[in-house]
Amino acid sequence: MLFVRWVQRIASYRRALMLVALLTTFSGVGLLLDRPKGPLLAWVAVPLLSFGGALFGWAIWPRNAKVEESQPSLAGKILRWITWKGRLMRLFPAFGIAIILMDLAYNGYLSASPAIGTEDTIALLAGVTLIACNFVPKRYVRERDFVLMFFLSLNIVLVVPLLIARAYYADFERSVDVYSWVALAPQTSVILNLLGVANTVHPVAGFTAPGLTFRPRNLAIEVTIVITTACSGIYSFGIFGAAFIAFVATEFERVTFRVWTLLGLGLITAYLANVLRMVVIVLIGYYTDTVTSDLQNMLLAHSYAGWLIFLGWITLFWSLLFKGMPRTMNDTKVGMGVLPARPVTRCAICGTDLTPVLPATRCICGAYYHVACISTTKCPSCQRMATTEAQSPRGDQEGHTL
Repeated sequence: MLFVRWVQRIASYRRALMLVALLTTFSGVGLLLDRPKGPLLAWVAVPLLSFGGALFGWAIWPRNAKVEESQPSLAGKILRWITWKGRLMRLFPAFGIAIILMDLAYNGYLSASPAIGTEDTIALLAGVTLIACNFVPKRYVRERDFVLMFFLSLNIVLVVPLLIARAYYADFERSVDVYSWVALAPQTSVILNLLGVANTVHPVAGFTAPGLTFRPRNLAIEVTIVITTACSGIYSFGIFGAAFIAFVATEFERVTFRVWTLLGLGLITAYLANVLRMVVIVLIGYYTDTVTSDLQNMLLAHSYAGWLIFLGWITLFWSLLFKGMPRTMNDTKVGMGVLPARPVTRCAICGTDLTPVLPATRCICGAYYHVACISTTKCPSCQRMATTEAQSPRGDQEGHTL
């Protein structure tokens, strides 16, 4: 009984659970795609993906809950537009198979290396998503829209620019190192100089990526680090940026100034976190590496601490975002199909929807509450104390009357 009560109370904090689910799920995606972390840490992606997915299924959109009907979300409107009002959805499996075959053909005939790289993984996951799209039950249409928007955004941010650059330069092996040259190395250099770490950014023979040279405090020689695409953190930035875009598009019904502000602030914060990650990595090498350590401290920071710093920054931002999230966001299931509108009953204390998963109660003044929310307080509307008479807020779940 105590366990059930704790489960009910935890489930009432929908936004906190949503934050945990988002972070764990896309941390797993980040480890799956951002491979320089090594095989040991990459395996952590499996439990993170499993836990995040299970949390979405259990706490965010409970299995026993009825599908609430409301106006379409922004993601639903976008997907309806690009699918010609849903007519092209029947062709999604064909599109997915085509993407997979084209990626494999590209690797086999055009690329000098047939290995499946990060961009290949992103494209293949998008193909699998399109194939599975029409098999998703209607009650999970909102989750389907979220995944579709995520992979659409991820391919636009990471895969499409790479293909354009390779087509422009007619070089099928070219990497997108322009990001490091324009948006990472110069900014990192400026911050390090302000912190008293003298450094220079310059080309490096044999590389298309920029090099950053500095002299560690405990070494008599200069050290040059090459900020390649794999080391730049652009994959982590793309993953969390795409997740944020998909979240905003799924949770909000229309584009408003506040929505654009949140979206822009989220992307800018993700970018700043990436620059901070690079600065911290260099500072660790500058202050801690010696002749004995042979730059191993900086290498370890690059492989592990840098990713954790980025994740910590994003966690801080998203937690503040969820705390101040406007109550006008869509809390009910919506998707590409237009559903008839129906009023949503919410708890008058915590403000979240009432579902059959959590015991609810109604006061004689007409206000509804979760039992866990009202058990330690009076009704805020009429100041009456709770009683034990059963009553259902919608006629389809048990509760207690106040």
